[in-house]
Amino acid sequence: MNRIKSQTESTFSWQQELSNAITSIPELLDYLHLPQDSSVISEEAARSFKLLAPRPYLDRIEKNNLNDPLLLQILPAHDENIKVAGYDKDPLSEADHTPQKALIHKYKNRLLVISTGTCAVNCRYCFRRHFPYGENQLAQEEWQSVLDYIKQHPNINEVILSGGDPLIMKDSQLSKRVLSLNELPQIKRLRIHSRLPVVIPQRVTPEMTQWIKQTPLDVIIVLHINHANEIAEDVALAVKHLKNAGALVLNQGVLLKDINDSVKSQVNLSETLFKHGILPYYMFLFDPVEGAAHFDFPLEKAQKLMGDVAAELPGYLVPRLAKEVPGRTAKTLFAPTL
Repeated sequence: MNRIKSQTESTFSWQQELSNAITSIPELLDYLHLPQDSSVISEEAARSFKLLAPRPYLDRIEKNNLNDPLLLQILPAHDENIKVAGYDKDPLSEADHTPQKALIHKYKNRLLVISTGTCAVNCRYCFRRHFPYGENQLAQEEWQSVLDYIKQHPNINEVILSGGDPLIMKDSQLSKRVLSLNELPQIKRLRIHSRLPVVIPQRVTPEMTQWIKQTPLDVIIVLHINHANEIAEDVALAVKHLKNAGALVLNQGVLLKDINDSVKSQVNLSETLFKHGILPYYMFLFDPVEGAAHFDFPLEKAQKLMGDVAAELPGYLVPRLAKEVPGRTAKTLFAPTL
């Protein structure tokens, strides 16, 4: 019978996996039985944005396949070193919406908190790969400044924990922050954006499900899954525990060239998500971040692709094609071309 491990086992397990993540190109190539002399791989790119890949995620990658769609998301490539006009270090102009340290307030009733600058995996297309996390690290005693800001803005009714990855924090720390949000009557929802249950499923511990069960807030866990191959058996089990604790589990992906830019991959992703109780939510157009232009996929092709996907799936399985445009008061949605 499947079960969550005991407190000692589970906490040690996910943290051990995190500490054992692969951070060097030679080690990665050896682990995946890839040639050490590949011309597409770049040490320079890894110095600019370090390689970080946990082994539970790597174990889903096909050995000796440089074109594996999961590998392409985390492999430092020569293309990252090419400067392309129009691709910026702050593609969403988040610096313009940072009223104080670690807060991003773009939408009037939602506040995003940069909970940590650390992730469990470094995705090469990340729109925050250049984000100044060092200037936005919240010490434990600085959490009160977040609560004070919320109280000063009564329109805020939803708090989004982002990063980095907020689930890098220990459950003891997270539960204290959630408890403090429980005491603010204006807050209705807590949203957590995380890739950790995907790349290290052991992160979903009994302690985590306990604080989810205890909060009166509606808890939404937004996972980031781009390809059906990312949903292994242990990921499905982690999602099951989140749902049993009362969380709504959504997925948002990014449309990425050569990774999930086909009807087959998009249909398989939505079908696999739904099979395991995850609702397809958004499929984002690529944010034009410096160093990742080779992942970009044109809008017109994206609309045609999602139109073809819509012809294969019921409406509730078709994620909304969206883009975050700086200065706009909501996500910009694009209709599929039918």
